[in-house]
Amino acid sequence: MTKEQLHRLVAESTGNESNVCQIYAMKAGVPVYEDCWRGFQTEDAMHVASVTKGVMALLAGIAIDKGFIKSEEQKVLDFFPEYEVKRGEKTIYDVTVKHLLTMTAPYKYKSEPWTKVCTSADWTKAALGFLGGRGGITGEFKYATLGIQILAGIIENASGENCLDFANKYLFAPVGIAEHAPHGDSSKEDQFDYLMNKNPRKKEWYNDPRGTVTAGWGLTSSAADLAKLGNLVLNQGRAGEKQVISAEWIKRMTDPHVELGKTFGFMQYGYLWYRPHRDDRVFAAIGDGGNIIYVNKEKQITVGMTGTFKPRIFDRVDFIEKKVLPVTEG
Repeated sequence: MTKEQLHRLVAESTGNESNVCQIYAMKAGVPVYEDCWRGFQTEDAMHVASVTKGVMALLAGIAIDKGFIKSEEQKVLDFFPEYEVKRGEKTIYDVTVKHLLTMTAPYKYKSEPWTKVCTSADWTKAALGFLGGRGGITGEFKYATLGIQILAGIIENASGENCLDFANKYLFAPVGIAEHAPHGDSSKEDQFDYLMNKNPRKKEWYNDPRGTVTAGWGLTSSAADLAKLGNLVLNQGRAGEKQVISAEWIKRMTDPHVELGKTFGFMQYGYLWYRPHRDDRVFAAIGDGGNIIYVNKEKQITVGMTGTFKPRIFDRVDFIEKKVLPVTEG
């Protein structure tokens, strides 16, 4: 497939590729392919949904490298000394940062309490209220977007910095990503628009009324910026001559910690990053709509893709490997 054929395939798609906005690929740190659709330009941003979680894993690593967090084994409640634990709750005392990163933290709900958390004045505190439960810590994987909100609070309380300022200073700037702005306090209608809007966006990150970023979703990014973050992972935490994140953290973040079931394509899970194959060659941060950071160690290629919200898109890794990688090698 040629680049022209790939452009036409996406442009004319009425199926899974009909929402693709941008694709950007780098090989050994050098751009080798980029294209845009549906009115987007290279510098435009799109809400990348749960790819935000993969970025939070990078920020957690930086916080640990800098000594703000002792290790991922540190207890969550260490960072919230003023939090009043509900009567009878015991499990929450044993939950660690690692449980959040591997999605093995227990929660007291069957389905995520979006309304209660997202209409509260402090989303981190609201999310903490659902952490724990009578079942104890079982090690069972439980995908929890709202639970990652706690990680943003941990980084803020540990570092003494706003999480977005932390990201701009220690992650985005060193890898050449433009500074992101807070989205600002908003209504329920605005939250819905943020998720569903199909137009190009500016570089921003959604936040709660206290100014804390929404850690499980809410980051806007361009495909080029996603590829740069992928290149950071590919290069063991280095960006140019600067060691932005330790190689030790990148390894722990991408090591397999959980075996996933059919719902998640039998992939393996690291620290908020997926391993699509049963080897160490490919890592990915994956979000709704097919948003993705794809990292291929063997081919030394990273790919960023953005797309508007569209449910039940699970094949971006397959699409990248069958359609995008071949045009990067031409």
